[in-house]
Amino acid sequence: MAEAIKVPTMAEYMAQGKSPEVLFWVGCAGSFDDRAKKITKAFVKLLAKAEVDFAVLGTEESCTGDPAKRAGNEFLFQMQAVTNIEVLNGYEVKKIVTACPHCFNTIANEYPGLGGNYEVLHHTQFLKALINEGRLTVEGGKFKGKRITFHDPCYLARANRIYEAPRELLQKLEVELVEMKRCKTKGFCCGAGGAQMFKEPEPGTQDVNIARTEEALETKSEVIAAGCPFCNTMMTDGVKNKEKEDSVQVLDIAEMIASAEDL
Repeated sequence: MAEAIKVPTMAEYMAQGKSPEVLFWVGCAGSFDDRAKKITKAFVKLLAKAEVDFAVLGTEESCTGDPAKRAGNEFLFQMQAVTNIEVLNGYEVKKIVTACPHCFNTIANEYPGLGGNYEVLHHTQFLKALINEGRLTVEGGKFKGKRITFHDPCYLARANRIYEAPRELLQKLEVELVEMKRCKTKGFCCGAGGAQMFKEPEPGTQDVNIARTEEALETKSEVIAAGCPFCNTMMTDGVKNKEKEDSVQVLDIAEMIASAEDL
């Protein structure tokens, strides 16, 4: 069994009079959802392997306010956002990395108007930078030559025009990347956006996640790669709905890299 990795908090750093290279914003899903916790652990293993000096807020981190804002409760969003901004500014945080595009989008685009200005990176961007700097090496491992399709998270791709970082990471894994018919600028939602994650969908002809899963299965891929805990849940549910869970995996890119490196 791999030795446990000690993840320091910003409070511990401040007590020592130091500041980390980057703050890892875990997010609600990465903290509490059992499936998303595995993504968090995989990313932390990669940060540790690359010897990144990082910290988390721990119990001082609270929801960014994204679901409240998307659901129309601007008052609650601002309360949550200002609380987080006060904590972040108190620690003089400059750089943030997160594995959740919802957190990424909110902190990068909504927080500046409330006094929170930070350099914010999605974990695929950060991992790509580590590889480019030679701090992290990635080889194909168990995914080499496998057919993989990548689902673009809305808040990563169309909202923030980040298309290539996740794909470049997949190419480092030496996979056969097969694009869905709707991808990149023409991407399609997994069905969780706009706070839909937390409610039943409105009546219609088909659930959004089922439609998207069908598009993914059409590629005949062995793995549906994701870069968002919400997308991961929705696509996993879709795969189960189609009774394909024995032949098709849904994995975050960080999990794939950590798995390929046997971390």
